[in-house]
Amino acid sequence: MVDTGLVALISALVLAGAIALIAIALRRRRKRRRARGNPDPAGDYAPRAHWAPTSGKLNFSSFVYMDVDGDGAYGQADRPMAGIVVRLYDERGIFLASARSNAAGFANFPMSSKRRSAAIQRPGSYRFSVSVPSGWRASSANQDQAVRIANAPGSMVGLAGEALPKPVGLAPGRTLNGRTPAATVVTLSVMAKGQLLESRALPADAAFRFPLGADADEIVIAGSGLDRRLKLSAYPVDLGLLARGALAPDAALKAIGFDDITPRGLCKVPSGHAGLDWRNLNAMARDHTANSEGYVNGNVSGAYIAYTSSGHPAEFGRDAPFGFHSVMLTAAWLASEGETVLVESWLGEELIASDEIALSALAPVQYAPMLPAVTRVRISTRHHWQAVLDDLIVAL
Repeated sequence: MVDTGLVALISALVLAGAIALIAIALRRRRKRRRARGNPDPAGDYAPRAHWAPTSGKLNFSSFVYMDVDGDGAYGQADRPMAGIVVRLYDERGIFLASARSNAAGFANFPMSSKRRSAAIQRPGSYRFSVSVPSGWRASSANQDQAVRIANAPGSMVGLAGEALPKPVGLAPGRTLNGRTPAATVVTLSVMAKGQLLESRALPADAAFRFPLGADADEIVIAGSGLDRRLKLSAYPVDLGLLARGALAPDAALKAIGFDDITPRGLCKVPSGHAGLDWRNLNAMARDHTANSEGYVNGNVSGAYIAYTSSGHPAEFGRDAPFGFHSVMLTAAWLASEGETVLVESWLGEELIASDEIALSALAPVQYAPMLPAVTRVRISTRHHWQAVLDDLIVAL
């Protein structure tokens, strides 16, 4: 006796297979038609007659930037940030999706009224929440924003926002780090527009770490022959082990960047660039390597950075002594957050400075040893991840 249930199952499978084959055939037919094109030129540039959503998706984006000048508004001095997490919630507070900002600073959320894979599929109020890194602040004070999405039957994806989220500015918490030699009496003064903000004694033979206020624009160190002045940037500072006889405040400084080496995306830094010899450093456009946060965030001027090739030790120098003022250093990847870089400086055969600096892929640290005379500087990382360099300041 025939099992009617089995027959029904087989029939259903055959029918489903036939439907699938027909769908595949129709899809291939449409593709062939599109490949051939339309022989009638009358419709080549005709206005759209049927305004209805397509089956595609459109990115609804939140933009995140490094607020270099700290004013809370996106301006010419500011730079897009990569790798910042943005989370999307619906009007009930239910988490829908998260995305990291790309090399252009955009965290993208696909929107479509027809695609189930889209993060935004229906009208309503949505909240975009930027995850502010620990120790940072949202200078624009808008890390959480609600945006209403409405039906838009004639739009590309059937939905449209009343507006995009406003740009979110992030500023790193600036700190001043360094070490003092033994048997020293040293005073640190923090200045703002020529006015003293605070002054404190630095203990001898000890590491120090202090927060810097948003208004601070210069630090002055005096005592025991360790005198120096440093104009502050938007980024944390590490002075390393304070050495006697620092570069004079009126020294003729030269900023070395990597924008004039090549018009291509990537090139080994050649010896002779800016009057120095270079080993194992590559110049690269900030967005040349996909999904590398540090190459983007470590770029503080122009559009190119240098990095230690394959994470191996790199050097720069020349036979004649030159002053080594400072350099911006960044971890290349968020996966290497907290990587430690060792910077060693020689004068001839004598090692005159050796400092370890903790790196982040979110923002550079300004390493400022302010050495008056070196002939070779070596940069290596503890775990052999790439280190990013920009704005090398020297006195030639």
